[in-house]
Amino acid sequence: MPEIFKKRIIELLKHASYEPVKLPQLAKALGVRSEDYPAFKLAFDQLRQAGHVVIGAGNLVSLPALSGRIVGTFRANPKGFGFVTPLEPHAHGDLFIPPNVTAGAMTGDIVAATVTKKGKRAGQMRYSGEIIEVLERAQNRFIGTLLKEPQGWLVQPDGSSFFEMICVDDVTAKNAKHKDKVVVEMLSYPTEKYLARGVIIEVLGKSGRYDTEIKSIIRQFHLPTEFDAAHLEQARAAAADFNPQHTDTREDITDKAIITIDPPDAKDFDDAISLEKDSKGNWVLGVHIADVSFFVLHGSPLDAEARNRGNSIYLPAKTFPMLPEVLSNGICSLQPEQKRFVKSVYITYDRDGNILSRRFADSVMCSTQRLTYQQADRILKGHTKGAKPEVIELLKSMETLSRIIENRRTKNGMIHLDLPETELVMDKSGRVVDAHPADTSYPHTIIEMFMVEANEAVASLLDRLNVPFIRRIHPEPDVLSMKNLAQLVRAFGYHLPRNPDRTAIQDLLAAVKDKDCSFAINLVVLRSFEKAQYAPLHIGHYALASTHYCHFTSPIRRYADLLVHRVLECYLQQRMSFPRKRESIPSQSSWIPASTGATLAEQDLGEIGKHITFTEQRAEDAEDELTTVLILQMLSDKIGEELDCVVTGLTGFGVFVQSRKLGIEGLIRLVDLGPDEWKFNAVAHCIIGQRSGCTIRLGQPIETIIVSVNVSARQLNLAPIKPLVSTPRTIKSAHRARQSRKK
Repeated sequence: MPEIFKKRIIELLKHASYEPVKLPQLAKALGVRSEDYPAFKLAFDQLRQAGHVVIGAGNLVSLPALSGRIVGTFRANPKGFGFVTPLEPHAHGDLFIPPNVTAGAMTGDIVAATVTKKGKRAGQMRYSGEIIEVLERAQNRFIGTLLKEPQGWLVQPDGSSFFEMICVDDVTAKNAKHKDKVVVEMLSYPTEKYLARGVIIEVLGKSGRYDTEIKSIIRQFHLPTEFDAAHLEQARAAAADFNPQHTDTREDITDKAIITIDPPDAKDFDDAISLEKDSKGNWVLGVHIADVSFFVLHGSPLDAEARNRGNSIYLPAKTFPMLPEVLSNGICSLQPEQKRFVKSVYITYDRDGNILSRRFADSVMCSTQRLTYQQADRILKGHTKGAKPEVIELLKSMETLSRIIENRRTKNGMIHLDLPETELVMDKSGRVVDAHPADTSYPHTIIEMFMVEANEAVASLLDRLNVPFIRRIHPEPDVLSMKNLAQLVRAFGYHLPRNPDRTAIQDLLAAVKDKDCSFAINLVVLRSFEKAQYAPLHIGHYALASTHYCHFTSPIRRYADLLVHRVLECYLQQRMSFPRKRESIPSQSSWIPASTGATLAEQDLGEIGKHITFTEQRAEDAEDELTTVLILQMLSDKIGEELDCVVTGLTGFGVFVQSRKLGIEGLIRLVDLGPDEWKFNAVAHCIIGQRSGCTIRLGQPIETIIVSVNVSARQLNLAPIKPLVSTPRTIKSAHRARQSRKK
């Protein structure tokens, strides 16, 4: 628990708008509950003892002042300068490093830098630095495209971590050819006079081909791919030993109408739904989740591998599963008309969607029908040809209950962000030929609501049993982030209180729905939140307005869910009823078999939580990177074509816009906006033409044309179809023109 608070304390103190406050006010700003204050205080004391925070005059808390020498992580800019983010945060923030004093450092390197004062501006001391030593290289291998140039063989690195060419010799040793994608190991790093030198250690294939780009992403993000023999042997043995007739004490629900709803290309069906009414007319929702813990035993080679992978990785047209396919797509997958072992959560609701009771069971089920989201949507809209009568009735009941639950959760403060995803259209070779917004039909919401309810039910049970388990946490945003959000929203013409609550944010999102600024506002709201993560800390899930929350519903593809299943299994083995009072909860050892390995110390869970939070982010980054590459490859053949965009970011060097259709972001340089002197106003959050008065704001629609594409650098350069200012004129003349029109 202290580690989470340490991170949140440092992040708040690093905030540009932070003004020193006393410790109780700091806790309040972070939304620390009274019962968590001792853990918060412990975290703060540890930070203070380590010198990471200080208490100054008036008992005000701040980060330490910038010293004459710092150690930190370097971030390079293509123009030659860079920044150092100190490993031990300081009140000043990142340190600017001018060109020619970077000592050949590359993005991600750990460096030592000296600090020089540059005088004050607007009452604030300015600093710059000089890198005096590269302490640790972030990487010594790079992926890029091999090019035959007049001066010799060069490799253009992919991405934005390293911008300069790398000289390579003896390309024939690996039979590399012009325009091949290669992996280069560095022999010497760049200096002011010389380029970096390296040796090709692997040829991935011809640059631009789908298989080559997949290999590139695997190497870049160090993704786990193939399973070794021990893992495959264990998986095959589990599949061979599976006998659906040996149900032991499992409840037999094979006669129930149960369906799965998944994307068209899904194969790992890990959740299924049943819905009935009891004798009193109350809804009884059944959420049935693949019982992966039955097949993957704690401490086994396959368990260790699943823990290492953390989650399945879904790339465009390619999946790297957390478990071998004989399990993930086979005996664990809830395939239609096949008996499968599941863990069932039954939730009983009244007519208003209030929860009356919850029950948990080990079960054996048989899916009545497998539906895609699109098929389910068509049935709900009346296109029922070919659908089974019991499935039609079940779907209609599911929609009814889902809307009731959604309404209840919304009233309780659940925040739904409308950030559309992009679905790629690929040809047989894996090349993207088109893209469109992903399906968002209501069946997606049905499944989302039911999964959230099941996750919450399991977390509530385990919290009442007072056992440690891995939670899905989403901390409440700090007051400074909310204050900045309110300021940003005002730039769009909307109002938020200085410290908005969930209701205020809900009202804002409802007000911008279907408007041009909707995407931009949803994006700034998202950026104001902390990222959800895995940890044993009991702080709830802010966006879902949930006090008790964990991930339980996807154990085929998430290790966190598998851990939760094992703790739930311990409860089910004992057939314990809910204790009425916390004092009556038995000790962990009195009911959990020591041999299960299901319960782990909170410290162990903390480490696992950090790891699987990392693997989740790695998977997202890999998917985003490959999606960007594939779309840029398509756009490289469409120079001069139009893109309908919306403004998503403003800087001193240009305007970032996002394609509504493709979801990809591009840059419009200030010089391409039109003949004017364009200035970024950080206070008003806009870019203003100094002579014309023309203003560009976040969320503004803009029609653009594709100017250039640099796939290697992941850059898309755009320009307005027509300059925003046709002829330069002064603000005064523009004002006079408006006045004359009024006359």
